[in-house]
Amino acid sequence: MFRSRKDLVFIVLAGFFITNAIVAEMIGGKLIQVGPFVMSIGIVPWPVVFLTTDLINEHYGKRGVRNLSLLTAGLITYMLLILVIGTNLTATSFSPVKDSAFFEVFGQVQWIIVASIIAFVVSQLIDVSIFWLFRNATGGKMIWLRATGSTAISQLIDTFMVAGIAFWLPGKITFSEYVNAAGTGYVFKLIIAILLTPFIYIGHNLIRRYLDNDPALLKQS
Repeated sequence: MFRSRKDLVFIVLAGFFITNAIVAEMIGGKLIQVGPFVMSIGIVPWPVVFLTTDLINEHYGKRGVRNLSLLTAGLITYMLLILVIGTNLTATSFSPVKDSAFFEVFGQVQWIIVASIIAFVVSQLIDVSIFWLFRNATGGKMIWLRATGSTAISQLIDTFMVAGIAFWLPGKITFSEYVNAAGTGYVFKLIIAILLTPFIYIGHNLIRRYLDNDPALLKQS
């Protein structure tokens, strides 16, 4: 079915990448409070996106991440189209989910999706550029630096863009609430990115060993 193990690994990583990005868009309209801080619950699936982005960057290069990011943005746009159609179709009188409830959830999500499409593409392109800047500067060493450094900068832009377009500009929250939510979300993402560093090393080593023993490559050698 797959010509090589490298194709299979890419499909698996891409599947987790796309799924978690789309789930984050779908649930992002719910704000939660952690102590005195407020943030979108859509942040929860993003650690997997961070991890898969770094692994794809490492093993498939700039082109792999850029192409996958553009594909994901296209699929998120498609999801937005389906939601627009869904919110404009009238529910039957016996539908367990009424139009008002459906619109209350997915109407807000549409704002988030529009914001995320813009922020996602911008931040991913920045992420891949910074990742390879650090990688080339360190001669391929210090995975933690390029992984955490690229995430720290790209997610600063992503988090504030999404919160601003999705919540502040439509008047859903005040400016101070926007700064609070975006700042908290960014700090949370940064902490998660740092905590994920050991898993990036583990994932990198597992993938490298798996690919090094690829029967397709052994036949060629």
